[in-house]
Amino acid sequence: MNRYDDRDRDARVRDGAPVRELSGLKALVTGGASGIGLATARLLAARGADVAVLDLDPSAVPEPLRGYRADVTDDAMVRTAVDAVASDLAGLDIVVNNAGIGAVGTVEEGTDDQWHRVFDVNVMGMVRTSRAALPYLRASAHAALVHVCSIAATAGLPQRALYSASKGAVQSLTLAMAADHIREGIRVNCVNPGTADTPWVGRLLDQAADPAAERAALQARQPLGRLVSAGEVAAAIAYLASPAAASVTGTALAVDGGMQGLRLRPAER
Repeated sequence: MNRYDDRDRDARVRDGAPVRELSGLKALVTGGASGIGLATARLLAARGADVAVLDLDPSAVPEPLRGYRADVTDDAMVRTAVDAVASDLAGLDIVVNNAGIGAVGTVEEGTDDQWHRVFDVNVMGMVRTSRAALPYLRASAHAALVHVCSIAATAGLPQRALYSASKGAVQSLTLAMAADHIREGIRVNCVNPGTADTPWVGRLLDQAADPAAERAALQARQPLGRLVSAGEVAAAIAYLASPAAASVTGTALAVDGGMQGLRLRPAER
């Protein structure tokens, strides 16, 4: 059931000037204290939303964002935090499932415990947050869930077996949830960033034998020749979360510098 129509759009324009498109909407971003999550939370707030951030350490979350401590691997903690957010904000319209962790190595190199840990955070963390938020989203006229997935879900990347498997599950989960909840008026989409210039990637590069060479290799595999910025990913998330995307659901939006779809000839020397 699509609850957004031209009357809603027109109501958001006054005296010929557009009103901030997320004005009056309530948003929650997991893993929102740094990187893509923080960039997203800030952008949603700049566009008029009242934004809450869930993070293991929300102490440094800047105003006007509201910080709440939560570990997405703890179901009771997630439910308590989501209930507190919905109470404080008087509802929920947007949930961005961004919290996640990385993993490096082939299928032979990860232990069972490592596989369980990554899936617990990257997949089950989204499940826990989503199911805690769904009762509130059902009451919204502009309900949207956006999952932060990865180009690793659709491209075979070396040394990323565990991480890719978890993100492939996230993309499949997105499609299944979109089908399950479309008649409740809840849209579900995901963004698939390429390698983004975030603190996590910085830490990964620091662990490489030659950080400069590793950064150059990551840049070279993206046709634009550079890493994706956190702000570029945030802009895609904000679009999918907005009533402007009212007809968009079950979609994976790549923000990858052309990595997934382009096959360039070698550059001429």
